Amino acid sequence: MESTRTPVVSGWFTEDGPDGAGFRLLGTRCSACAAVFFPREDAYCRNPHCPGDGPLAEVPLSPRGRVWSFTDGRYRPPAPYVSDPGAPWEPYTLVAVELEAEGMVVLGQTVPGVTVADLAVGMEVEVVGGVLNEDPQTGTAWTTWRFRPAGGSA
Repeated sequence: MESTRTPVVSGWFTEDGPDGAGFRLLGTRCSACAAVFFPREDAYCRNPHCPGDGPLAEVPLSPRGRVWSFTDGRYRPPAPYVSDPGAPWEPYTLVAVELEAEGMVVLGQTVPGVTVADLAVGMEVEVVGGVLNEDPQTGTAWTTWRFRPAGGSA
């Protein structure tokens, strides 16, 4: 059975970026002050210095950035976190990335196999699509974004 790819959060990324660019995070840009937001903002500009009254437009964000910080999650979080205690815990690596053009910092997991030993502050990384979870009963693959060292393979 082929799985149906479903975004964990609709509208935060696309797997078909502009001009065949592939996976891209999606933000919004205020036309009044040029501030860019991720996660996207569809109601109003969050910039307190904005003159206001500018519509917000969806924009694809930089596909690359530089590692700002990173850490790992080696242990299952305590309650009230909900997880199957019978399932093995899979450690993961979190990375904060300063996007190339926007200068904003976005948090995300790295692709499987990339650990803190593979990262360094300032190294170039790129955003790629990934699967957060799969539900074999419904055939759903819940998709999200991940970061990998630039030039790597997902």
